[in-house]
Amino acid sequence: MSKRDYYDVLGVSKDASKDDIKKAYRKLARKYHPDVNKEEGAADKFKEVKEAYEVLNDEQKRAQYDQFGHAGAQSQGFGGFGGAQDFGGFGDIFDMFFGGGGRSRDPNAPQQGADLQYTITLDFEEAIFGKETDIRIPKDETCETCHGSGAKPGTKTETCSHCHGSGQLNTEQTTPFGKVVNRRVCHYCNGTGKIIPEKCRTCGGKGTVKKQKKIHISIPAGIDEGQQIRVAGKGEPGVNGGPAGDLYVVVRVKAHEFFEREGDHIFCELPVTFTQAALGDEVEVPTVHGKVMLKIPAGTQTGKTFRLKGKGAPNVRGYGYGDQHVKIRIVTPQKLTDRQKELLREFNEIGGNDATEEQDDSFFQRFKKAFKGD
Repeated sequence: MSKRDYYDVLGVSKDASKDDIKKAYRKLARKYHPDVNKEEGAADKFKEVKEAYEVLNDEQKRAQYDQFGHAGAQSQGFGGFGGAQDFGGFGDIFDMFFGGGGRSRDPNAPQQGADLQYTITLDFEEAIFGKETDIRIPKDETCETCHGSGAKPGTKTETCSHCHGSGQLNTEQTTPFGKVVNRRVCHYCNGTGKIIPEKCRTCGGKGTVKKQKKIHISIPAGIDEGQQIRVAGKGEPGVNGGPAGDLYVVVRVKAHEFFEREGDHIFCELPVTFTQAALGDEVEVPTVHGKVMLKIPAGTQTGKTFRLKGKGAPNVRGYGYGDQHVKIRIVTPQKLTDRQKELLREFNEIGGNDATEEQDDSFFQRFKKAFKGD
């Protein structure tokens, strides 16, 4: 039976890159590997895929194949397929998929500790100006009794006799296509490669104990809701001498009764009287930086917004300050004396419709036109 074209086997074009060829091979090898696919013919397809990959992944072999076809491939001595090396072991195939490269991980190699997360709630002003503070978090600390070994003082750990310190157990299976090696975590030592005959009474053999740890953190000025601070090396301790993980402090900010914040800008609403809006005035406006005076021009309408430059929040990366935006809200008095009512009626009689006709494009003018049928 004639062989299929290697490019067709992998489902790639003849100008495919090495990365494309590798991706196609990994996908098909995982699909047809005999330890995964028990369907009839899967082993033959796996054999075909592997053979195609061995040729097309090698530049010299690929050039010979492109020029002479299968005859060129066989002349190079890479057309054969048989023996224990054919499959390379189930564990090797999947190690390659997940980055192991066919090599088992050393259970005694240094490993970085896990990261921790802590949520802190700040007042509005604390987020604006930052603060120095201490927090307490529950975290694992190296056991002072056994110094992290997990063994009772005066005793030692032993190499696991089942996996010989590798942390993995290999099971070989002979198939018509060669040997298949299944690699699994050693359940005798839980993958550590070590056995502790006498466990430390303080930590129970874990090598760590849970403690409340006080950590000093610096909260930068301008930090906002949902942002986080990374405190390097303040996470869980490393394993086998590995570095500690990091601590991530997530920030929550309490709402303010007067201010609202969007990025580096601060927004507020300022109530003024009808008289102040009509005649103009200079009023005191609170900001996070202190009170400032704001000039309100005569004839100011509700909704008018004024910008106070540089009176917003500091940028957390140090790029200056945002602005504060002040929105005017005219307050209509609800309780009037008889004299006030009299003056307002007099004002209305004197002004007539002048107040609404001063601005042709005003809301009141459009309102009046709409209901007159104009």
